[in-house]
Amino acid sequence: MNDARLKRASVLVALYGVLLVYAAVTLLPFAWMLITSFKESREVFRLPPSFVPTLLFGPDPLANYTEVLTRHDFLLYFRNSFFVSTTAALGQVATCALAGYAFARMHLPGKTAIFALILATAFVPTEVTIIPEFLLMRGLGWIDTFLPLIVPSFLVGSFGTFMLREYFASLPNEYGEAARIDGAGPFRIFWRVYLPLARPALISIFVIAFINNWDELLRPLLYLNSPELRTVPLGLMRFVGEFEAEWALLMAGSVASTLPLILVYLLGQKYVLQGFAGGGVKG
Repeated sequence: MNDARLKRASVLVALYGVLLVYAAVTLLPFAWMLITSFKESREVFRLPPSFVPTLLFGPDPLANYTEVLTRHDFLLYFRNSFFVSTTAALGQVATCALAGYAFARMHLPGKTAIFALILATAFVPTEVTIIPEFLLMRGLGWIDTFLPLIVPSFLVGSFGTFMLREYFASLPNEYGEAARIDGAGPFRIFWRVYLPLARPALISIFVIAFINNWDELLRPLLYLNSPELRTVPLGLMRFVGEFEAEWALLMAGSVASTLPLILVYLLGQKYVLQGFAGGGVKG
């Protein structure tokens, strides 16, 4: 019995050791980014490298953050990114919920083939379709607006459709049958019965879509020309020039742009875990 406990304890120690090493490797770039954001520009390339955030011990420890948020208009970029990310994520939740319910609960001719085609789009990189997409957006007159950043997210939800299909399929049929006996139609059954039960999966998709749209760089770079429409990734690019980069300000802007993502994830963490478990999606 003692040997079994010793073996189990050894396995746990080894497992936690591996996890600690992995966590250290994963968090080290963020830690270096955070430290660099509290340095003066001349301290960034100091040799040997210093892990001391020199600005923290000066009269103005938040100088880099103040400059990023005020002189470089990052408050405006945050507002733009928040609007685009929230709108696109809500749209993706709506379309994925409708599609997932239809594939899981409704009898449609050829729905298996259609579902397979939707899943296949997940393997097509954005770069492959960006040229015809750009021509379409130009033809619609949507260049230099937020629409090219929002509308494609409504229609590109293969993962969300798959997740919600599995989630709706895992719910008991008796709920829908009871509502049907009471005279509810298909949409009312979806809206009143199954959609509230799928809240964890809906929040999971919102969190994932919000993060993806917040980090999107390619579409804003192609479609946005006006400075007042810039998003956070475009704002960060301003610190990188052809011959030099303002690394301290770039790191401060990167840290600031990461905080909303951490907050959104922490607020929805419980639902994200429930959504993945309930949908049968194992990470």
